[in-house]
Amino acid sequence: MKIYFPQWQGAGIGEGIEAGAKTVLDYLDNPAFESIPLSTIIAGKEGIQKHKINNYEAITEQLSRFKERLEQEQPESLQTIGGDCGLEIVPVSYLNKKYPNLGVIWFDAHADINRPCDSASCNFHGMPLRTLLDEGEPEMSPLLSSTIEQHQIHYVGLRDIDATEKIRLDEGNIYHPKTLDIQNLVDTLSRKRITHLYLHFDFDCLEPTDYDKTYYRVPDGVTIKESVECIQALQSHFTVVGSSVLESTTISQDELQPITPIIDALMT
Repeated sequence: MKIYFPQWQGAGIGEGIEAGAKTVLDYLDNPAFESIPLSTIIAGKEGIQKHKINNYEAITEQLSRFKERLEQEQPESLQTIGGDCGLEIVPVSYLNKKYPNLGVIWFDAHADINRPCDSASCNFHGMPLRTLLDEGEPEMSPLLSSTIEQHQIHYVGLRDIDATEKIRLDEGNIYHPKTLDIQNLVDTLSRKRITHLYLHFDFDCLEPTDYDKTYYRVPDGVTIKESVECIQALQSHFTVVGSSVLESTTISQDELQPITPIIDALMT
């Protein structure tokens, strides 16, 4: 199943995220992508914070809609164009229920593993993994089809980590190497007997000199070439049942061109 869900409210103001998702959709030009309508509840600069989460009501309303669609359709696999990283709680928890011990590969400059009480921004796109671990806001638990375990999380490109996140990563012995070693990642997954994968791809995992049309730009990321090689290696060794492309902000097809090999690898 192919999903277009340009959620931006999880990034607070979320400037450029919805438009950036539409640029990816237009590039792929594939009518198979189904749209999940966004909430009409006021969000952004005028949004309301609840449970220390900005735009809480808008986020939960549209995520409920996403979950309902998956429950109705019962797809075997998912490809999602987004949108901010907060939307991932729905597809990851759905596929984790279908494929126990799913490996979650988190291509991202950020850990996205804050609790609301620890988040400086109160933006939900920094909280999805903590929510998926069932350690986030309890009121959001009904949005989850299942919860994951810490051993299922594997980061690629992580380098901007809050202090409280670092504590959680270290205490949980969560896979977060400083540099990408594709063979080590493959070996780690194999050792854990993981057979199915979800590939989350936030474009800010990339080195900004390679691609900088992202919601955040963090130096010393992975290159586009390294990312494609990693994706291809994972696809050749494991069954990829879910993937996403998130938080690109360009509205220009020309500016999108550098990352089209990644989009093609994950969405086609």
